Amino acid sequence: MGKVSILRAFWSFLRVRKKYWLAPIVVVLVLLSLLIVLTQGSALAPFIYSLF
Repeated sequence: MGKVSILRAFWSFLRVRKKYWLAPIVVVLVLLSLLIVLTQGSALAPFIYSLF
């Protein structure tokens, strides 16, 4: 339930403050972090880390 409330609070912050430009930045950061975490133990890890 804690993660849902964080997302709800973030969405209400974006709506109230009219900072919709923050949403794509946060989405890209989350996707990149998931990519790094999910490929950490696989054979793809050297290729992913060479991108950064």
